[in-house]
Amino acid sequence: MELKMKEFEGQVAVITGAAQGIGYATAERLKNEGAQLMIWDLDKKLGKEAAEKLNCDFIQMDMTNDKVVKECKDETLKRHKKIDILVCSAGIAGPTMPTWDYPVDEWLKVINVNVNGVYYCNRHVIKAMRNQGYGRIVNIASIAGKEGNPNAAAYSASKAAVIALTKSLGKETADQNIAVNCITPAAAKTRIFDQITQQHIDYMLSKIPRNRFVKVEEIASLIRFLVSKENSFTTAGVFDISGGRATY
Repeated sequence: MELKMKEFEGQVAVITGAAQGIGYATAERLKNEGAQLMIWDLDKKLGKEAAEKLNCDFIQMDMTNDKVVKECKDETLKRHKKIDILVCSAGIAGPTMPTWDYPVDEWLKVINVNVNGVYYCNRHVIKAMRNQGYGRIVNIASIAGKEGNPNAAAYSASKAAVIALTKSLGKETADQNIAVNCITPAAAKTRIFDQITQQHIDYMLSKIPRNRFVKVEEIASLIRFLVSKENSFTTAGVFDISGGRATY
């Protein structure tokens, strides 16, 4: 009997923030379907632990440094010769407070990680994908980027920027077999909850018609399709996974 090839056999997937949460769940899903993984994460301890569990490569990376991101891309290409998939999952929530009280340094920190970091990763990896004529990118945005959560101006603004970046890059690369999409999940119970208040967590839950938080495995399932060869048409798209919260 001929063995069926796994969906991602022979493909190289880079996942940022894969030491935990959505990133880890996605990495595990792709690994189980044959992908060669490269984890890029700032947390050295958790990154190494995740890489050991998944039997894959890990590079410690500060995604707010453009030079460092380029070096990580170059090292990945040195080890694996190509990058077929990029999932940008790393991000931070920032403090929960009204816009007029939001500290400027905290605003800049959120924007630097959630916007600039995603831009740097997309910017460098897309060059490799264009050279090989194939690639799949999924950026993790948020329902907050569509609707704007109160007391979370920096996070909401940063995720709106990720949506716009994705649309621009997807259109710029539509001349090749490259798909650049993003997803807008409702909140999931990950360690990012440690960064926000219980009041804000309760607010987010109250807005979800499903009356529960999304599971990281459910998000990974959506990402799995978007980074597959099967997704050969949709690009510059925004995919909702908000439990009915999204109004558009």
